[in-house]
Amino acid sequence: MIRRALARARGQRPAAAEPHPLTQFGLSLLPFADAASEGLPLRRLMRLSLFQVSVGMATVILLGALNRVMIVELGVAASLVAAMAALPVLIAPFRALLGFRSDTFRSALGWKRIPYLWFGSLWQFGGLAIMPFALLILSGDKTWGPDWAGHVGAAAAFAMTGVGLHMTQTAGLALAADQADEATRPRVVALLYVMLLAGMAVSALVLGWLLRDFSALRLIQVVQGAAVVTLALNVVALWKQEVLRPMDRAAREAPRPRFADAWRDFAAGGQAGRLLAVTALGACAFSMQDILLEPYGGEVLGLSVAATTTLTALWALGALAGFGLASRWLGGRLGACGVAARGATVGVVAFSFVIFAEPTGLDALFFIGAGLIGLGVGLFSVATLTEAMAMAAEGGAGLALGAWGAAQATAAALGIALGGAIRDLAGEAALSGALGEALVSSATGYAVVYHLEIGLLFVTLIALGPLAGRRRGARPSTRIGLAEFPT
Repeated sequence: MIRRALARARGQRPAAAEPHPLTQFGLSLLPFADAASEGLPLRRLMRLSLFQVSVGMATVILLGALNRVMIVELGVAASLVAAMAALPVLIAPFRALLGFRSDTFRSALGWKRIPYLWFGSLWQFGGLAIMPFALLILSGDKTWGPDWAGHVGAAAAFAMTGVGLHMTQTAGLALAADQADEATRPRVVALLYVMLLAGMAVSALVLGWLLRDFSALRLIQVVQGAAVVTLALNVVALWKQEVLRPMDRAAREAPRPRFADAWRDFAAGGQAGRLLAVTALGACAFSMQDILLEPYGGEVLGLSVAATTTLTALWALGALAGFGLASRWLGGRLGACGVAARGATVGVVAFSFVIFAEPTGLDALFFIGAGLIGLGVGLFSVATLTEAMAMAAEGGAGLALGAWGAAQATAAALGIALGGAIRDLAGEAALSGALGEALVSSATGYAVVYHLEIGLLFVTLIALGPLAGRRRGARPSTRIGLAEFPT
């Protein structure tokens, strides 16, 4: 205290006190404490990651909770429900354009990402706010108006929520890429993925509990409550995340780059296109089983409903382990492409375990395979997103991350659709005897899909080769501790 008083008397700035050793030890035990950097302190990083929680909640509402409510409680045709759920996926290819616009946006305050985070939040809020009323009208619960009003309202609600979801996530990831340095970027990516998974898991439990006693009023309360929570989380996430850099009118009115020119520059070396191809191939390969794993366990292996419901938990645990391992390996010499290759290789082993569970009669192989699928997804997703962030450092972060998100989301949706269709076609052919007497089994349709996924993962590894050769090199070594693991 005396030293500080003397420094103030001399007009000098007192030196900052060093943190207490116990404080340093406590911080080192926090999950992802080493993800912080000078440009992105831990407290600000954790606050920024809240946008992933809102995205996870919106994903659960669009693809999970409302699907069951629309089909069972409201009596909406399954084909119409599928069409509504597909609308947010159709918007995914425009993420590259949204990211590019956030790269080149010019405001009087000098912000680039915050306006897109804000307007994405408003789109999410608006879509969820009108959604319950649109769904009730769609189910026929109306006293006046044309029959198509419910269809138009529900389509608008799903589309608005999808636009907001993609805009928010693209701008948020780009903002994290802007502020994270190269050494901490893998941990930042892993943290953002964990927050997305946490948002989905918590939202699924809470929404399921709130909708257990269904009524029209409860549907309105729950979905509109989710809209309010979404807006609150995103406002907290974007608060003071960008520095004010006021621009004069001349700078704001100067011609902006064209998207076509920026995309040509981004893909000029051929590496960006290869990364997007790798991302799409891997996402398609891992997602073909999304709607088949639990039916396979029940129909082919004869597992109970309680047993198959544990598959989601095993997948989530595997994904969390993948996030932690990816953040550790990406800090060494392996590189993002090497980690992605490990993820694809783990996927090959995982699907092999799932396939062999039926002829061997070992249910344990099936459960181990489900956990390994999550592990492979975690490794592959974090690695490819980290590689996209590394390319973003060479150009526009929004464009690169938007292109990655577009490739990942579109390929995943295509994989889910292909998996279901191929399973049905191959299963019918097998049971009819068209594939031979040896393949007359309910497991054949599933096995065809799993073998195709293994083949796609091998193609992914082939496509990764040249990219890994370009990117491989020394990486700064970092200390690995408990902070690396998403506990």
